[in-house]
Amino acid sequence: MTTVAAHGLSVTLPDGWEAIIYCRPPTVAGSTHPVLHAATFGLPVQRGDFGGGAVELMGPADAMVVLLEYHPDSVSTALFARSGLPTGLSPDLFSPACLQRGIPGQAGVQQFFNQSGRAFCLYAVLGSYDLRALVVPSLNAALSGIQIEEAAA
Repeated sequence: MTTVAAHGLSVTLPDGWEAIIYCRPPTVAGSTHPVLHAATFGLPVQRGDFGGGAVELMGPADAMVVLLEYHPDSVSTALFARSGLPTGLSPDLFSPACLQRGIPGQAGVQQFFNQSGRAFCLYAVLGSYDLRALVVPSLNAALSGIQIEEAAA
């Protein structure tokens, strides 16, 4: 097992997974927030925050997890009302309609939550909707390895 940690996030990965945690350079507005990408395939250097550029490389048995932090002001909003990282996703939650970018055969799920005073979007993609019952247990194992530290003061 490999552990990757940065920016108050860490993930201990099951065998066969890799992860990267990063922050983009600050924008004109001056804020940037951590993004965690974990996948069962090699992550390309160039990819969007929600996995654009990576999900196109997925095979049918692959999975990708995106954990994207939002501004601290979001914690108290209704969208992020759910408390705690979802770690036991059901295969039934995944749908081709939930993809950020529709790719034939793939399926995704998106859930918003707060934890440790921080607001996040969890976005997960499966390489094959038809294989979701076989792939989701590995994805849940990756999710269970994620740790979120308290928000910096």
